[in-house]
Amino acid sequence: MSLLIIGSVALDSIQTPFGEKKDILGGSAVYASVAARFYCPVKLVAAVGEDFPEEHVRFLEGQKIDVRGLQRIHGGKTFRWSGYYEYDMNQAHTRDTKLNVLGSFDPKIPPEFLDAEFVFLANLDPALQLKVLAQIKRPKLVAMDTMNFWIENRREDLHKVIKKVDILLINDAELRQFMETPNLPVAARRLLELGVKAVIVKKGEHGALYFSHDEHFSAPSFPQAQFRDPTGAGDSFAGGFMGYLAKTDDLSHANIRRAIIVGSVMASFNVEDFSLDRLKRLQAHEIAERFAEFKRFSHFDAVEL
Repeated sequence: MSLLIIGSVALDSIQTPFGEKKDILGGSAVYASVAARFYCPVKLVAAVGEDFPEEHVRFLEGQKIDVRGLQRIHGGKTFRWSGYYEYDMNQAHTRDTKLNVLGSFDPKIPPEFLDAEFVFLANLDPALQLKVLAQIKRPKLVAMDTMNFWIENRREDLHKVIKKVDILLINDAELRQFMETPNLPVAARRLLELGVKAVIVKKGEHGALYFSHDEHFSAPSFPQAQFRDPTGAGDSFAGGFMGYLAKTDDLSHANIRRAIIVGSVMASFNVEDFSLDRLKRLQAHEIAERFAEFKRFSHFDAVEL
């Protein structure tokens, strides 16, 4: 099965305690697509400006990502984000955001993408996510991501999208903000009442939580020896998660748990370097080895009472 991903493509300028990089490839759709392509064919829909380097397009094509849905908007500039991290790498500090072409982006899904069975709406204006949902035909699974900016400024549209998707991915601070409670299980239950079938709560270095109407799962994080840049970790998690589900075409609870660990594996590699640099050199055997490590350190036997 292939995976359709719609989101942002960006040129980022990032500073962490371990270095600084300017105008590097980023964006929610890029991180998700590169992580997912290890598991299934990926179709990308996004917008870039005239200033977007052709070398980045060639890189995406080299990753076997179908970029026929990548729209280059003449006269516009690519979305740019500038930010920094201190030693608490869970918290990004924004210096500047320029929406540029994202401010006028009208996503058009290529006809050959419309029958996608697995769809990921990466972080993007919920009004645009609604436009995408109106175009696709009969997807088997739709997941979405969001962020605090949309919670603050597009709450009504965000409610509409949530009612139409199967899985919402959201970080813990955003979930507390959206549901106006510090209690994550309570917040997740409130989201389920809105209509979404399941919620995945991304907790950065503290792992991830999964809630559905009849299931709860807590996934560990990987004890990182290398940690240079957390930008895109949540998107890489989502790409690995959705890519694995599309590869296996299995939506059982057991397989969703495996997919969450796959997502955690991909995120753990992403943070080891800036931009896509670690995922560029990632090998399949490294993924298998790290998945086995996750399984080993999270296993325990039943206690005898």
